[in-house]
Amino acid sequence: MTENELIQRCIANERQAQEQLYRQHFATMMAMCMRYTSDRDEAMQILNTGMLRVFQKLATFEAKGSFEGWIRRIVFHAVSDHFKKEKSYVQFMVFEEHDTSQAPDALQKNFVDDIMIHVNRLPTTTQSVFKMYAIEGYSHIEIGKALNISDGTSKWHLSSARQKLQTWLTETTDYEAFRKNK
Repeated sequence: MTENELIQRCIANERQAQEQLYRQHFATMMAMCMRYTSDRDEAMQILNTGMLRVFQKLATFEAKGSFEGWIRRIVFHAVSDHFKKEKSYVQFMVFEEHDTSQAPDALQKNFVDDIMIHVNRLPTTTQSVFKMYAIEGYSHIEIGKALNISDGTSKWHLSSARQKLQTWLTETTDYEAFRKNK
């Protein structure tokens, strides 16, 4: 069965087709959800919410771009909504693992929308690499192929994005005042 046939059967509310679509994308979407929470049950809840939205919005898919990318975007929005609703904060891959001195404060002060404002300030290619890697879960090899750049260049853009975002987030947050009120 082709992807289009599967989509049409899902739109027609055929349960077997919906199960097939769910199973096809489960591992990839679950891995993406697990990037934001270490609790498997919470990740499963987020994934199920996201996939429900996928089925509800399936008729709006216009076949512009990849279907998996479209699903990723919807599931990511479910991740974002979950953490906003739970008054938790999404842990983007903004800060280098070895530099955690300011990361917890920055993550507590910046919701997804606030961080995305800064992400959207990045140069076009750097922004694309950051979103594909940190948000959508693509590897550097996949990003390189999609953007017609080497995987080394993809890694450079990710590093550049992290540095710029860390600087911008640090500039926009009064860490000293925050630490005194802790």
